[in-house]
Amino acid sequence: MTQTVEQTLPHWDLSNVYPGLESPEFQADMARLAELVTGLDAYFSGPVKDVPVDGDVQALAAVAEDLVERFNQVYVLAGTLRAYLTGFTSTDSFNALARRIESQYQVTAARLEELSTRLRAWAGSVAARLPEIFERSATARAHAFALQEAAERSRYLMSPAEESLAAEMSLNGGKAWAKLQGNVTSQLTVDFELDGEVRKMAMPALVNLRSHPEESVRRRGYEAELAAWASVREPLAAALNGIKGEALVLGRRRGRPDPLHQALEMARIDRETLEAMLDAMRDSLPAFRRYFKAKAARLGKEKLAWWDLFAPTGQSDRVYTWEETRQFILENFQSFSDDLAALARRAFDAHWIDAEPRPGKRGGAFCMGVPGVKESRVLCNFDGSLDQVSTVAHELGHAYHNHCLYSAGKTPLQSQMPMTLAETASIMNETIVQQAALARAASRAEELSILETALIGDSQVIVDIYSRYLFETEVFNRRAKAELSADEFCEIMRWSQVEAYGDGLDERYLQPYMWTWKPHYYSSERSFYNFPYAFGLLFGVGLYAIYQERGAAFVPDYRNLLASTGEDTAANLAARFGIDLRQKAFWAASLQVIAGRIDRYCA
Repeated sequence: MTQTVEQTLPHWDLSNVYPGLESPEFQADMARLAELVTGLDAYFSGPVKDVPVDGDVQALAAVAEDLVERFNQVYVLAGTLRAYLTGFTSTDSFNALARRIESQYQVTAARLEELSTRLRAWAGSVAARLPEIFERSATARAHAFALQEAAERSRYLMSPAEESLAAEMSLNGGKAWAKLQGNVTSQLTVDFELDGEVRKMAMPALVNLRSHPEESVRRRGYEAELAAWASVREPLAAALNGIKGEALVLGRRRGRPDPLHQALEMARIDRETLEAMLDAMRDSLPAFRRYFKAKAARLGKEKLAWWDLFAPTGQSDRVYTWEETRQFILENFQSFSDDLAALARRAFDAHWIDAEPRPGKRGGAFCMGVPGVKESRVLCNFDGSLDQVSTVAHELGHAYHNHCLYSAGKTPLQSQMPMTLAETASIMNETIVQQAALARAASRAEELSILETALIGDSQVIVDIYSRYLFETEVFNRRAKAELSADEFCEIMRWSQVEAYGDGLDERYLQPYMWTWKPHYYSSERSFYNFPYAFGLLFGVGLYAIYQERGAAFVPDYRNLLASTGEDTAANLAARFGIDLRQKAFWAASLQVIAGRIDRYCA
């Protein structure tokens, strides 16, 4: 049997956001966004410029208040339009109308990005007077963290003219390269024989075959993947070179010491915290290699090939229908809190989720907020496996996080959470579902199957994320000297996988083309979007341990934490629960929980 469920899977509904791409409502808001951005530009050129930084503090407070209110207004509208357009382009990259309008939107978004830079520059210019401003304006005081962070980040800005040029050029640079990667990978299809029938498979569906119960199918899927990625490697190598080159140039011109510096700033952690976590992750690698070897032995092998990493073990033939997925998630979310279950029920019933894999749809999964209607939308590529059930739960965690922010009345400037804490609710949801699946296992064989699913996810977020961190570090080091060939990208990817997986994998059968299809590499604005996943997993596991100790009393504090993730550093928010992120012991304790799963699996 296959892991694919033959059923009609849902597509998301965006009709309550706008009636259509050509509707008067959508077109009016596109025009309104341009007007708001133009007005904000004029405000910087007029009132902001007219009030000297050493002038009357009441006048400065009025400017701060106006800037906060104007940016919040424009961010709500821009975020809503962006999400609506993404709803089309991420599920149908063949939609020429959506792609054209998205291109128009990006021109305005680039202007808004430039204005956001000017906000940071202004906050930096009045940094010494911010305490006085907060005393005189309740609105500014409510956004104190955002303004103080903007002031701190202003230290790494080019001149206004250079920042303006960089924002405009990004449309033809980093953003254009990222769009190319998305279009190429989403439109790529492969003719593949499955169950005696040759099918034209989109790459997300082909990737899902990694968890097929039959090794022959997994291996043929792996070989088909390699051939498909090899066929498009040159344009994708050009895209990755362009994006990493742009990130290096802009970082250097802005005075940043290295590409990791901005990633740490965006994550709201320091190097000491990152090193503590990475050290603990490195120490845990032998345990994961023990798991890989145990899995290989179960499959009758000495070492795992790449196509076996996601192979199911145990004797669970369970394939979830969409309705079973819904019921399982709702039942177990209800055991955690009423509002988590209510949010998930709303997501299922109001068609917030797009689950069907199909040509033109991007791979993987994500959740996006739609601030104009205070909702979220979830994309996944559902195949009926427990892993995909966990993925749906994971993305609904992001939706719940958004819900906590919306319910608390947080503005966009109060909701700009770091990448590290963005994974907190999603990991908590995954853990809830995995623990529930283990608890209801009917046999040791089924328990083994569920442990397998959990450890596949854990090993991806610890071992594979570590390899991705090594890969991106080395790519930046080499790209600073020259462009890299597709062969060099593959070479670095193989090296990083060997460093992370060690003797747990058969070195003859790795995945050298991982760099082609992971969208996280293709952003000049967000480098190193890998370690935040490990942070999120280990922080979430640590929080779940606290939940087990405190029970229902934990939930209100947890909800408040999620609502506050845009208004403090990761270290300060963690300290609310007695966690010291700079101590390796915390990360090691969370990894020890995963090591316990490995022990149980090996037993």
